[in-house]
This record gives sequence, structure tokens and C-alpha cells, in this order.
Amino acid sequence: MKKLSVAGVVALLAFSLSTAVLADEVKVAVAANFTAPMKVIAENFEKATGHKAELAFGSSGKFYSQITNGAPFDVFFSADQARPEKLEKESGTVAGSRFTYATGKLVLWSNKAGYVDDKAKVLKTGDFAHLAIASPKLAPYGAAAIETMKALGVFEQLEPKLVQGESISQAYNFVLTGNAELGFVALSQVYADGKLKSGSGWIVPGKLHTPINQDAVILKHGKDNKAARALVDYLKTEPAKVVIRSFGYDVN
Repeated sequence: MKKLSVAGVVALLAFSLSTAVLADEVKVAVAANFTAPMKVIAENFEKATGHKAELAFGSSGKFYSQITNGAPFDVFFSADQARPEKLEKESGTVAGSRFTYATGKLVLWSNKAGYVDDKAKVLKTGDFAHLAIASPKLAPYGAAAIETMKALGVFEQLEPKLVQGESISQAYNFVLTGNAELGFVALSQVYADGKLKSGSGWIVPGKLHTPINQDAVILKHGKDNKAARALVDYLKTEPAKVVIRSFGYDVN
């Protein structure tokens, strides 16, 4: 094995130090529905750029409140367009940085195989005790669930059976643990590589609810953070889009 010379060792150390100096960390608020793809993207982003993304997951509504109250996030990946737009109008973002990173899909899902058919007849029979949704005030997927039930004409009969989670993650956990027989969740939570990971589900046709266009934006706190800009740019690359699509989202 060839040994490095003293000069070679010095050069290697210098390169490592320069890489460390150039690398930054970006604090990212991420809508709960985007948890799985964002974890993969963050890992790939770090490998590609050297920058590290520190991720926090939760409801878009709760993040909006935290950001307006001074939470030190650099980038916000929302589950809707409304909150990033509002932050933009309130001068809380870097001008021109907002973009749509994905369009989400809603799915009626049960952890039981064969429980939900491909036409969601179970919603009309009402043969269950609990139906989980995310809070429609805090989570766009919850609002889409309400719109879907109203479009199908079943909201009034199902309203007494609804159990609400603060975020789409909590709604998913209600169904996963059996505390609700079924629920409206994000397709990305139960879908990977072109199929459901478990249970049974009905992908809600987009015509039944307002499109779930999800926007990201660089926040004022991240205006001088190179890693914040690098992360937003990375989300627009094909490798990132491939990951996003693999979890069932639509991407332009």
C-alpha cells in the first residue's frame, strides 16, 4: 500500500478543512405528509453538497404559527400554498424563492387488507366506529378529506365518527394502531415504489377536493444561509423529483 507523503497528508487535511468550512446546516420545517421522502432527500442532499439539513416534522398550520412567532427555521416545506403565500405577503420570506415542490394525493386507507375497496363503498355503509382525519384547520390533507366526504354526500352521517389528529402523522397513527378502522391520510405515508405497503386503500380522485399543491419557501431567517438556497435548488433536480414521485406525488 502506497503511503502518503507529508505534503500529501497536509493537502488532504487542508481539503477536508476547506470542505467543512464551506458546508453549512439548514433548519427545515417539513409538513408531516412529506416525512418519508424528505428523509431520503436530505440524505442524498448531504452526499451531493456536503450541507446538512436538520429536519423538523409537523402540521403546516402549527409551523406557520411557530415561524410567525420567531422560530429559527431557514426553509419551510408546507403541505399547501396558502401559508407560504401568507408568509410571503407578510415579508417573512426571501423574495422569489417560493415554488411548488409536489402535488399531494389523498387516500382512504385501512391497515386491514380488503377492508377498503377501490370505490370506497365502506364510506357509504358506515360499517365502522372511527374514521381518522387530520385537523382541517391545521393540515391541508384534513381539509381535503372534509371536501371529499361532502362531495360524496356522506359527511353528515360520518361526522360523529371522525377522530382528528393534529397532523396527518397522527391521523395515520390512529389507523396504524387500530384506534380507527380507517382514515384519510397522505398517499406518501402508505405508498412506495408503485404500491401500497400494507392494508387496503382507495386513492381519492383529484376532482373531489381542491388540489393539494405543496409549496416551499426560503424564510427570512435563511436569507444568508448558503445551504438553504442549495436545498431549494436541489429539490428542483431530477434525482430529487425521482424520489418524490416514488412516494406517489405528482411533480412538474
